[in-house]
Amino acid sequence: MPTTTRRALADSALALLVATVAAVQFMPPLLAGTVGTPVRALGTALVLALALPLHWLWLAGAARRLGRSVRGWLALALLFPVGGAAALLLLMGLVPDEPRPAAAR
Repeated sequence: MPTTTRRALADSALALLVATVAAVQFMPPLLAGTVGTPVRALGTALVLALALPLHWLWLAGAARRLGRSVRGWLALALLFPVGGAAALLLLMGLVPDEPRPAAAR
């Protein structure tokens, strides 16, 4: 169970990173280059439109696997600008450690 939970949280973090990079493309220093090329604007918008829901989906899956309220964690990710990152960090702290085998002598 912890391995699948960690995997869901890692995938959620990767999707959040991709969504952040796509969102930065629409901010003032890079906006002219992004909007100037319609293909680049469309591609960036599609990446953002896919990455953000995937982040929410994997975050909800990790919360469900940990037995936590899915609605509460999704609300944290949706209502606050950095809520997704905060939810990832908090959920990662709730994942139980895997038992390690004793060292052979």
